[in-house]
Amino acid sequence: MDAVNDLSPPARALPIMPAEAHLSMPTQSLTRFDSKQRRRNVLASSARRPWLARLIVFGGALALTAYGAREMYKVIDVGGVTFLKLALLFLFVANFSWIALAFTSGVVGFAWSLFANRRKPPPPDALTARTAVVMPIYNEAPSRVFGALQAMWEDVEATGLGAHFDWFFLSDTTDPDVWIAEERALIALRNRLGPQARVYYRHRQKNTGRKAGNIADFVTRWGGAYEHMVVLDADSLMTGHAIVTLAAAMEKDPDSGIIQTLPLIINRNTLFARVQQFAARIYGPVIAAGLSAWMGRDGNYWGHNAIIRTAAFAAHCGLPDLRGKPPFGGHILSHDFVEAALIRRAGYSVYMLPALKGSYEESPPSLLDVSARDRRWCQGNLQHIRVLPTKGLHWASRQHLLTGIFGYLASPLWLLQLLVGILIVLQAAYIRPEYFTNEFTLFPTWPRFDAERSLALFALTMSILLAPKFLGLILALFERETRRGSGGAFGLIFSSLIEIVMSALLAPIMMLVQTGHVTHILFGFDTGWNPQRRDDGSIPLKDIIRKHRSHVGLGVVSLVAGFLISPSLVAWMSPTIAGLIFAVPISWASGMLSLGLALRNAGLLRTPEETHQPPIAQRANALADQLAAENNDAIDSIRVLHADAAFRDAHATFLPPYKKRPKGDFTADRAMAQAKISDAETIDDAIAWLKPKERMVALHDRALIELIAHLPHTADARR
Repeated sequence: MDAVNDLSPPARALPIMPAEAHLSMPTQSLTRFDSKQRRRNVLASSARRPWLARLIVFGGALALTAYGAREMYKVIDVGGVTFLKLALLFLFVANFSWIALAFTSGVVGFAWSLFANRRKPPPPDALTARTAVVMPIYNEAPSRVFGALQAMWEDVEATGLGAHFDWFFLSDTTDPDVWIAEERALIALRNRLGPQARVYYRHRQKNTGRKAGNIADFVTRWGGAYEHMVVLDADSLMTGHAIVTLAAAMEKDPDSGIIQTLPLIINRNTLFARVQQFAARIYGPVIAAGLSAWMGRDGNYWGHNAIIRTAAFAAHCGLPDLRGKPPFGGHILSHDFVEAALIRRAGYSVYMLPALKGSYEESPPSLLDVSARDRRWCQGNLQHIRVLPTKGLHWASRQHLLTGIFGYLASPLWLLQLLVGILIVLQAAYIRPEYFTNEFTLFPTWPRFDAERSLALFALTMSILLAPKFLGLILALFERETRRGSGGAFGLIFSSLIEIVMSALLAPIMMLVQTGHVTHILFGFDTGWNPQRRDDGSIPLKDIIRKHRSHVGLGVVSLVAGFLISPSLVAWMSPTIAGLIFAVPISWASGMLSLGLALRNAGLLRTPEETHQPPIAQRANALADQLAAENNDAIDSIRVLHADAAFRDAHATFLPPYKKRPKGDFTADRAMAQAKISDAETIDDAIAWLKPKERMVALHDRALIELIAHLPHTADARR
């Protein structure tokens, strides 16, 4: 897009995009790295490492895992160890180590939250560097994203430091109607904010590299003008205080490469989303504090609500395509973990500010929406298996990659553990065992367990699994603002019980969902990249039944088989069986807006940000409602360009500079678009005939736009 193109009055004060300031972004090698080229720290404090926190987290997790493994071995050792028992031991240790690490990290986070200085940092008096605030968007409702960015712009301006920030919409939208709605929304936004508002917009015709490619395109073309960039998601919201504090923190720390905030979930109303929102608010700070404590300056990046040193990112975070085809080859989907690992490899610090308030996001409204998003995340995280051997990575970066990988492998491992346990019980009940093996023994090998020790181990497992939740609850009860904002002590405790029950019922469903994702990916199926549904709303019951019918079937089979084998087995597996058998009503009810609102009205699953909504969230929601009411989202792109000559001229300035098409160089979509527009007798014909891809081609082509503009409203007018 031409940097000198201007919008139509009264938004003509600024170009659509500023003058380009190029940065080289070389593709990084995963197999070669010269440690001599690693940057040296400027500040002595950057070399400090949180050894005590790491000793407690990893040493404690190792000790717990060793104890659990010993106890499990004693459970299965009664009567001799068989192949199935050894398999059960292996699967148990794999799953137990995962929750042991989460437990010890939560304990450290709880201690940090109690004793560390968590006061809100004061806003800086001055800034010296320029920062770009970038919001990648992909087929989002323009009223929501433009309302949110305006609210953030206003809040940053209120700090008196707005002159240091430029704002960018980086659109990868593929829906032609949404694309044109975005352009109209930008013109309206600039007219509302006035000529001093440096808000820019860039649309890519081809979304090469997806979000990572979107950011890389901005960095290589305009990144040279900005020392830092704050990266948002389309559902992000950050206060002016949070944004300017991030910029000040990076200015004061020349060794920092990425500084991450802890986004809290807001604006959620369905039952499922409210459970997520409550859990993130009450338990999330303890978990984040634990991560921050042991990570230190060797941290991770979650892809949004963070600030990045632009030149360092360009120099060291150019992502290679993995060899082979998707799902394990091609573009790196979960790019954020890899970018953090590469910038840390280069010698820059990556860390979190868990106590910084004012960073928000939203979450999917239903279990099926989470499932759709999880499948994409699953593929991206499993791709990290190919990234793990990357030369020169810090061990903490490899740990972050492993955490993401195991976050999805845990589900099939859990399922295998359940299946192996059932097979062992089935063997004991129905299959004649080989009592006397080839080895000489005076006593037969009985397939038995130490029931008392098994029960104690189960209690230990559940205790360390739930401990981070209880630590978060205890901390929330101690914090007056959190306690009052969550409905008081009783409301907070009762809401926590609701969350624990819902999580227990949803866990086996998510286990099977994620196991299905892993299986599909292992068999070579690519997930694609569909836009995320962000609004509250229900899903048709038939879609829910279609998604969960296999889960219900497995639950019924498990119940019947359990009763045939042993009633005690049914009691042991009752939470899992109940979650699967009732998967359809659980999924349907959890996505209901009415249930979520009823609990909110009853004072349950409330968060402080819901009881006293942050002013920036109030402003963003009010702007989104206002823009949606003005019908800025639901438009027909072809009709808008046909009817509005002023906007048609403005749209031309959004397009890349004109390049003469070589004669005979036609794509199928362009040829079809031109043929349909030429054959149309009215604008209604063109609207009815043009398919989405043909619309996109036509809206990018000045010659075809001119043909559209001359189409009559009626057939009589053409004659």
